[in-house]
Amino acid sequence: MKLILAEPFQSLWAGRDAFAAVEALQGKVYRELEGRRTLRTEVDGRGYFVKIHRGIGWGEIVKNLLTAKLPVLGAGQEWSAIQRLTEAGVPTMTAVAYGERGSNPAAQHSFIVTEELAPTTDLEQLTLNWVQQPPEPRLKRALIAEVAKMTGTMHRAGVNHRDCYICHFLLHTDKPVTADDFRLSLIDLHRAQVRGATPTRWRNKDLAGLYFSALNIGLTRRDKLRFLKAYFQRPLRDIVREEAVLLAWLERKADRLLARYARKYAPGAQG
Repeated sequence: MKLILAEPFQSLWAGRDAFAAVEALQGKVYRELEGRRTLRTEVDGRGYFVKIHRGIGWGEIVKNLLTAKLPVLGAGQEWSAIQRLTEAGVPTMTAVAYGERGSNPAAQHSFIVTEELAPTTDLEQLTLNWVQQPPEPRLKRALIAEVAKMTGTMHRAGVNHRDCYICHFLLHTDKPVTADDFRLSLIDLHRAQVRGATPTRWRNKDLAGLYFSALNIGLTRRDKLRFLKAYFQRPLRDIVREEAVLLAWLERKADRLLARYARKYAPGAQG
């Protein structure tokens, strides 16, 4: 069994079964599945997000593996990713409680509690109207550079996200946001993988997800080049030459995605 508690849960659950205590927490439920529950709760006026994993069963594990998907077995993946990103200097969530018990991966009981990041808005919401109402250019360039820096640092630290979309980058709004003064945090790491080094395949999947999620926010060719330069931390000439296969693949995937989107949402489309 693994159990790590920081305040306020160290005091709140003193002398109690932490696994029973976390199941008793009340609040707004964001996701309720047979094997996983996500909710927001409050303790002493502060918000926390709670993810409880109760095991997904051997059937689900086998189904995932047969379809070449890696199953999420518990909260350990998110805990490990948070620790690695924090060590690498990538702003992310702060975990204040983590527990795991049971040696059977199909029935493992685990949980993680993180501090709520608020007030914030995610970059998907922030950029919804960028095509109609372009942002201040310096702020756009600064945000692109920061997302690229965070993603590149994450990958160099041996972490791949597996849900790497702009909606999982939170912009803190507790003070006025300017090109010279803003803060982003990376969230939703329950599917993340942690290794000594990120395999190219998984790096590329993250980059593809990020690119696709930003296809319709009005980015220019120069914006994309700025991202690449900040992500790879190499001269653009070298990037274009050495990463030509990746860049061509991203463009092909983007074209196919846009074509599918157009077919699905065109007038008269049946979905």
